[in-house]
Amino acid sequence: MTSDYRIRGTAADGQIRFIALTTQGIVEEARRRHHTSPVMTAALGRLMSAGLLMSADMKGEKDLLTLQIRGDGPGKGLVVAADSMGHVKGYPIEPLVIIPANDVGKLDVRGALGAGTLSVVFDSGYGEPYSSQIELVSGEIAEDITYYYATSEQTPSSVALGVLMNKDNTVAQAGGYLIQLLPGVEDAVIDALEKRLKNTPSVTTLLASGKKPEDIIQDILEDFSPRFAEEKQVGSFFCNCSKERIKKVLVSLGKKELEDMIRENKPTEVHCHFCNTDYVFSVKELMDVIKDSAS
Repeated sequence: MTSDYRIRGTAADGQIRFIALTTQGIVEEARRRHHTSPVMTAALGRLMSAGLLMSADMKGEKDLLTLQIRGDGPGKGLVVAADSMGHVKGYPIEPLVIIPANDVGKLDVRGALGAGTLSVVFDSGYGEPYSSQIELVSGEIAEDITYYYATSEQTPSSVALGVLMNKDNTVAQAGGYLIQLLPGVEDAVIDALEKRLKNTPSVTTLLASGKKPEDIIQDILEDFSPRFAEEKQVGSFFCNCSKERIKKVLVSLGKKELEDMIRENKPTEVHCHFCNTDYVFSVKELMDVIKDSAS
């Protein structure tokens, strides 16, 4: 496969599970839609990749995972939503953050987001959504997702995420992996895996060298006989908004607010933050919305 895709499987006779993916096309589409600066492209791309990793186990048609970061840095935060079909969408609160590189000359995602929180919300479409919130431990996102798994799900995990930019500020590479220890894992497996991960280059270094997700997993877990159970194409940046859906949002505002909008006698514009699309409703269309909601 040459497009964005996700693989998953187990290793060490079922003591380790893994998911890995490449998301260059998805992240580039997000950059194009939101006109993000390089550091916010990197931040959004990492969280979108995390959303696709974390949603890999979802099966229900209505299952939806939402990740939200709120920080006190100039970027202010990010919102990402991923579904069970491998679709993902997201947006930055402030897309045009320009700050110096960090101490090692890399895009300073931590500096852009600052201190704050990561919220994880899982909604199956039935009953109350499950939600959990943690303090950001680094702002680099991969470490924060790792901390989330350790504290909220008590699952020892290693998460790596990366976005590499071209000189023209388009996305060259993007992707990541999630490796988790399952209950009953042997101490020898833990020690060997920790050593292996410690010597593993960054995701962007591996992707830029031509490694595919399966190559990355093979390199990391070669001593644990990885078994690849599934390879699945993940959808492009996907937003399910439409004028019809936005119309339902307008209906929910109520008749009085819609009549106030009509009295202004000018078109009403509704903006979708996820895909950066504007929907314009004429005065007549607003009147039709009231008429349809009454019928």
